[in-house]
Order: sequence, then structure tokens, then C-alpha cells
Amino acid sequence: MKTLPFESAEYARRVNLVKQTMDRRGIEMLLVLDPSHMNYLSGFDGWSFYVHQGLLIFLDEEHPHWFGRAQDSNAARLTTYLPEENIHGYKDEYVQSRYIHTMEYVGALLRGRGKRLAIEMDGYWCNPKMEKVLHRELPGVEIVDAENMVGWAKTIKSQSEISYIRQAGAITVETMNIALEHIREGVAEREVAALVSASQIRGVNGYGGDSPAIFPILPSAERTSSAHLTYDSDRLYQKGDVVLLEIGSARHHYHAPLSRTAFIGEAPADLRHVADVVVNGLQKTLSRIGPGITAEEVERIWREQLVGTGVEKPSRVGYSFGLAFVPDWGEKSVSLRPGDKSVLQKGMTIHFMPGIWLDTYGFECSEPFLVTDSGCEKLIEYPQKLFIC
Repeated sequence: MKTLPFESAEYARRVNLVKQTMDRRGIEMLLVLDPSHMNYLSGFDGWSFYVHQGLLIFLDEEHPHWFGRAQDSNAARLTTYLPEENIHGYKDEYVQSRYIHTMEYVGALLRGRGKRLAIEMDGYWCNPKMEKVLHRELPGVEIVDAENMVGWAKTIKSQSEISYIRQAGAITVETMNIALEHIREGVAEREVAALVSASQIRGVNGYGGDSPAIFPILPSAERTSSAHLTYDSDRLYQKGDVVLLEIGSARHHYHAPLSRTAFIGEAPADLRHVADVVVNGLQKTLSRIGPGITAEEVERIWREQLVGTGVEKPSRVGYSFGLAFVPDWGEKSVSLRPGDKSVLQKGMTIHFMPGIWLDTYGFECSEPFLVTDSGCEKLIEYPQKLFIC
């Protein structure tokens, strides 16, 4: 029995939104490969992206077509709104074969359907051989980059999507509480990581969570000087440790990320100074965000708060987030950094992440926010401070 997170009409609305972009660009066929984009447009929700699978969208046809391994076809029947005739399963002879390639099968589905095909070239799920085979299988067809067409369509959220993000936020709050309660001198880092993962899946308030797109980022001590390390499986927390917590829980794959920093013992003056600067800058920047401001203007406002503090932040300070599968909960669209002219609009969800990574330690305090009619709204309420454990 099908139980989809959204009504069929919502998926159809999203498909039509993408088709409008296709039409403007003169694209007749679109090959969607990113699992989050597949889910957004059809509901497909299977852990089968280690083989070639995707959606085919034709400008002149109402519904997308799903293709994938034949043994995954029932996943399409159970998790999508698509009619039976739009589900295509290929034989196992195509799976990771050196004799035949899946794009030969896909080419047959596309042949004769149009003269201009867009594919998601700049993504984790596309590789040069796929494009090479499609060129061979589709002579006379112009193949162009989709340029994250679906990712940009995802940036403005519906009320239902925002509701799932808020639910994910409630799971994140519970998970952050559990982590901070258990980070203590002598406790194994893996024990906290295990509790965090369990909480993310267990959920709260009668609803469960999904496996998040990014494993909990939980480095300690000098490992906090890097942005994307997780726990050390053999290490015990020690007095004097800085601990970073970047946790993103998910509800129907809609994420709510949050970062905070803890210290075991009495925090040194330099760390307290960095914490004060970041929290102050975070609060002042959020107060000036609203619809119509550009991504680079947000970054400029943040940078103004650092003047004279001795704290520097050379990397971007945020990005659009939402529906995602591994390996990232970002949407690869809006980035809060110099040169990004993207205009923030009502319904966008942005993770404002002014992380500071120095030579020997780091500090993180982030906020996921929703762009509203007149400003922005924090999606999670959690103390903005350096936590002492």
C-alpha cells in the first residue's frame, strides 16, 4: 500500500515547475539522476543509488518515467505516484557490467523523443562514461548540462515541506540535548556518536527520523580545526577538549541542521572571545535578513561584524538546504558568499553556518532559518553559546 509524504498533485506541480524551465531553455528531455531530485519529483525512496537509476522527464508528457534495476522496480511502485507504464526495470546484465552499459538501455527509452537532452552533469551521480554512451546511443541529439535545474526548483518550500523541516528540527533539538548531556571527561566518543545516531532515527513526538544525509560531525580536540571530521572510535573525551557538534536530523529526508560547540572544563580566554564574536555576529546578521537581500549581501553584513575582532572567516557562511540524500544536505544552489547574486525569497530555507576553524581548534554556532514575508525566522530554538561540559 502506498503512503507518500505528499499528494500526487504536489508532485505534479513540481514536475510542471521544472518543465517551465525546460521550455524556456528549449529542452525536450531531462535526465534526473540525483536521488533527492528523484524523490522531489516522484517520491522515489530507495537505497539503490549505487546502480544507475533516474527519472526521464519529457516536455510533451504528463508524468516522469522512472528507470532502475528490475529488482528495484517494486520500490518505484511502492514509493512513487507514477503509473505502471512509467516504471522501467532493466535486467541484471546491465548492473556494473564491463560488456554492456545502462545508458544503452536509457538511450533506447530516449530515442526519437526529442533533439535536445539535458542531464545533471555537475552532480555526484553522473560520470563521463554515462555521457559518452548517451552521445553514442543518441546521434543527432544535443546533450547539455541541466545546471541544477531541479535543485533550484527545490529552494522555495511549500508549507508542507516546511512542516517536515520543523519536525526534523524537533528531532535535532532532542539529539543535541542528548549529546551535550553525555559529553564528559572519560566518556568514549563512540558512545556519544551512537546515542546521537539512535536519537536521529528514534525521533520525537510520535514520529521517526530518517538516516541523515551527513553522518553526525563530532570531532574533538585538535580534530575540531577541520570542518568535516567525525568522532574518533577509540578516543575518550579529556579535560580541555573542544567538541564540535554538527547534527542534522531528517523527516521524510527533509533536514534541519544545527551546529554548537562544547568545552570540557574551564574554557580558555581565546575560545571565549571567538564564541562571543561569532554569536554576536550571528545574531546581528540574522536581524537584517529578509526577502530581496542577496546572498552576497548577507555575507557582507556578517563580515562587517568581524572588523576589529581579530577573527576571520574566509569560507562561505551558509547555503540552501532541505530535501537531501547522502552525501550532503545542501541544495547546491544559494551560497552565502561574495559574488553570489542569488536573491533570497520567501520560502527559502538557509543554513547560516559561520564556522571558525583555526590551527588547533574550531568553533561552530549555526542557525537554519526560513525567509519570511518581512524577515527571517529561526527554524530551531536553541541557546547560542559555548556549552561547558
